[in-house]
Amino acid sequence: MATKQRKREPAVKLQKLEMIPVDVEGAVRRSARKVLPPKRLMYFPEGNTPEKTQKKKWMKTHNSKNIQYNRKDIKEEEEEDVQNSDVEQTSGEHGGLSAYELERLENIRQNRAFLSSISLFQAAEELKQLTRPKPSQRGLVRSQAAVKEVLPARRSLRLQNKEAEILTLPPEPRGMLIHEQFSPQKKPPGPLPMDPINMEEGSKLPSHIFKIWSEDSKEERKIELDLKGYRSALKNMRITEDRVAKVVKGRIFSAAFHPCTSSLLMAAGDKWGKVGLWKLGGDWDDDGVLLFEPHTRPVGCMAFSTAHPTHLLSLSYDGSLRCMDVVKAAFDDVYDIDDGLKTFDFMSHDCSTLVVGNWYGEVAMVDRRTPGNSHESLHSLDPKTLRCVSVHPLQKQYFAVAESKIVSIYDSRCLKKSKSQAVSQLQGHSLSISSAYFCPRTGNRVLTSCMDNNIRIYDTSAMTTTSPLLTSIRHDMHTGRWLTKLSAVWDPKREDCFVVGSMSRPRRVQVFHESGQLLHSFTDDEHLNTVLSVTAFHPTRNALLGGNASGRVHIFSD
Repeated sequence: MATKQRKREPAVKLQKLEMIPVDVEGAVRRSARKVLPPKRLMYFPEGNTPEKTQKKKWMKTHNSKNIQYNRKDIKEEEEEDVQNSDVEQTSGEHGGLSAYELERLENIRQNRAFLSSISLFQAAEELKQLTRPKPSQRGLVRSQAAVKEVLPARRSLRLQNKEAEILTLPPEPRGMLIHEQFSPQKKPPGPLPMDPINMEEGSKLPSHIFKIWSEDSKEERKIELDLKGYRSALKNMRITEDRVAKVVKGRIFSAAFHPCTSSLLMAAGDKWGKVGLWKLGGDWDDDGVLLFEPHTRPVGCMAFSTAHPTHLLSLSYDGSLRCMDVVKAAFDDVYDIDDGLKTFDFMSHDCSTLVVGNWYGEVAMVDRRTPGNSHESLHSLDPKTLRCVSVHPLQKQYFAVAESKIVSIYDSRCLKKSKSQAVSQLQGHSLSISSAYFCPRTGNRVLTSCMDNNIRIYDTSAMTTTSPLLTSIRHDMHTGRWLTKLSAVWDPKREDCFVVGSMSRPRRVQVFHESGQLLHSFTDDEHLNTVLSVTAFHPTRNALLGGNASGRVHIFSD
């Protein structure tokens, strides 16, 4: 009974369907054979067009059945079916695409509209056009790399069926390793000839350099501008392509401006003991660059003599302190120890007396007027390390020393061989101190740079036991091992402003007021793309230099 009942159900349903009224005007019944399927995007090999393919199918089908149709009737029938097709009526402007393809095109259109609304296409085009500018090719020419020797391919002893060699380890070293084993041989003591290594052997120095170096630097200073005028002068300083040049071959550790005003003459010292001179706009050799090699290790400190404009003093980690004398065309030997010199400063107005600090926490008093290259006295201050010395600009007997985590001010008249008592101390640093400098005019301020990411300014006008802290500025000082440490230095033309490099992007050099206010940031997307760790202002002109880790010097000037 159940089986019969199941067989009757389709008949009942069919009868019900036949009773449903049909709206003839609203819908047209079509045969399933005559309804065209939705058109799809099809691929036709070369030479086979849709007409040819359809013709071949028609001929094959009708020849097999031996039925001949009138082509005119077939064409009329197809046109009638196309007109009655829902797909053609709904998507006539899209060439007969299916509903899926129409939905896909609509999604693509909406996505493009959204991407255009957020300016993504414009950003992509700008990114394509943005290419990293090449470093300046001015200055020293890069030496051609030597052709590498092609060695035979190495083969394993196991593949050669040979026994492994028995190697014995070398004996363990006793005591501390001496860095001289891994560094170049030190230059011999005594004067060295001033022969540029980037010129042909036997070449003489350009005659123009004597005229520039002999200029008297004791000219009247310009009228000091107020803070608003000073900021306006900083904004007018620009950098161009001809103001970037490779002055030395290695990383720059120190740099200085010559005090002459007619031209911009700069000196830079690198990691390998080389000293480079660059006259902006010079027409000799490598775009006005002369390279010398008076040392063998990093040139940690250099300064032009204000009393003798033809003298440039440079100090190196190899333990030598030399004076470049253009008149003699030689590097005179001023002070020499085994190794470890770090910093120096002039202790007299005629620049004949120096205070020199080494890595072992000692300061030496050196008088250039006495014969020889030794010190007058040696004093032990901090047993750990000593990183910077700075002499008071007016009271030359006072000098500041950046020790491990404290800055101490000593009186040279009261120094002992060890355990000297400091006149004043600058406290508050939590990590090692990179530098400490008296302000250039009065000495009433001391500017310190510390690895705890702070630049501090202390009041030293009263020389009390503990100098008060005036300002603390947050600044990223962590450069890593491949860059020279950042150090904030005063502008010698002012008493209250200083400059320091920056790790921020885009790369920049920043000028601050002693109150902590940022006065100006030197930036340039085309010519400044590296960290300028070493910075210095010109003594009289509106000019600023910055040295990077590849030996290039950048100049901002008006």
